[in-house]
Amino acid sequence: MANKQSEAPVRVTSEIGTLRKLLVHSPDSGLGKVVPSKAQDWLFEDIVHLDTIRRKEYDYYTKILLYFLDPDRIKGKLAEADDPGRGFYKPGRPTFFKSDKVVELQWLLAEILENREIRMQLIASVCAIESCSFQIQTRLQDLKPEQLAKVFITGSVDEKEMLFPPIPNFIFTRDIGIVIGEYLLLNKPAKKARTREALLSKYIFFHHPFFERLRPNVLELSETFQHFLLPKDGEERKVTLEGGDIMVVTPDHVLVGVSERTSMEAAYQVTNLLFSRNVVSKVSIIRIPKKRDYMHIDTVFTQVKRNVWVMLGNFSKKAITNEDSDPVQRILEGQKKDDQLRIIQFRKDNVENPTYFNNLEDLLVDISRSDLHSTEETVFLYSGNNEFPFDVREQWTDSCNLLALKEGVVLGYDRNDKTVEAFRKNGFHTIHAEELIEQLDSGRLTTAEIHDTLILMPSAELSRARGGFHCMSMPLVREDIR
Repeated sequence: MANKQSEAPVRVTSEIGTLRKLLVHSPDSGLGKVVPSKAQDWLFEDIVHLDTIRRKEYDYYTKILLYFLDPDRIKGKLAEADDPGRGFYKPGRPTFFKSDKVVELQWLLAEILENREIRMQLIASVCAIESCSFQIQTRLQDLKPEQLAKVFITGSVDEKEMLFPPIPNFIFTRDIGIVIGEYLLLNKPAKKARTREALLSKYIFFHHPFFERLRPNVLELSETFQHFLLPKDGEERKVTLEGGDIMVVTPDHVLVGVSERTSMEAAYQVTNLLFSRNVVSKVSIIRIPKKRDYMHIDTVFTQVKRNVWVMLGNFSKKAITNEDSDPVQRILEGQKKDDQLRIIQFRKDNVENPTYFNNLEDLLVDISRSDLHSTEETVFLYSGNNEFPFDVREQWTDSCNLLALKEGVVLGYDRNDKTVEAFRKNGFHTIHAEELIEQLDSGRLTTAEIHDTLILMPSAELSRARGGFHCMSMPLVREDIR
């Protein structure tokens, strides 16, 4: 196991501060076992080609993260990283990159499984969840930690034998938990397909020495009293929470989405918990329509700079107020209560008098001006350049789900042409991942020289999984913005 000297405190106080440490999980062989009949049950829109999603797409993400966060692990080692065996990306291999800044979950899981007591507990828990036979449970006890970690994630002992389903959504590390200041809020997944990944993550956070100093600050939500007696139509009373519905925009202000995956009851509990523990002083609840199209709030907007946001135009001020409609149409459209956006902002010192926002733009402008003290005009870059049908097509392929490596430098998919065009029209540079990596490795460019840039990532297979780079990251440390 890692020793206590390798402990790293967590601290995230914004969405755009320079990223210093994060949790990731590279696509594993379990993704190659997803079949069409189970794809939607396992929350995928389609089956993916494993070699392509790894070698031609996600591996670029890993390399770029290393260049920005831990360059000594990658600079001058591209030939090793691109070796056909991909040992550079695989925990347990001698050439594994093993960074304590770009932290691979499977590596951490294997390390906690070296402890026999933890191993036995986790085997029993996983076998209970997956209804395994006693014979399988006994077999798992004989596996070495590195092999057991792989089985827990992929569900497979080898290429031919599966013991239980894979957890292909483990690549979306944002949803296992979220760092808020120096606290960690654990998720409660809405879908059964994510139960095992939540269990594995909890064991990592509570048992790996990497997080030892964090343990007093781990926050968990409880189920409602006698929740098991609720009727089927009492879904709103269930406590479900996923990290894609939480955004830390300032040290004192957190956004909480109520969506297809996060319930109103969870939003209520999160607000009270954060206030009672003095984690933040302001919480904005953003209720979006419960549609697969949206899923989490980070699929409809993310932050690029203090005064720049990318968002889906459906939630803009103009769209909400139907400015372009004639009076009759405006009145009729206004009757659609079930599909409305609703935003309520609570302050700890005056909870009974919340502030209401009629549209997403007004909230984001207020954050830029009042919270982040931006003196520049707030700029909105719209999915698909706000042109139908490109706006909804590109939002579906995560045009709004961007990860900021530092203020103004974000990762996004190369396939969202109209959104890329919107970035260029607003003064941003664009560069393809492969070209950027070549320039960084040759020394013709440094990460410090990169400003106001959208890094275009290959995405033919990754986009089938319905998640962008915001989803595929769990920031542990960001520099405070000033």
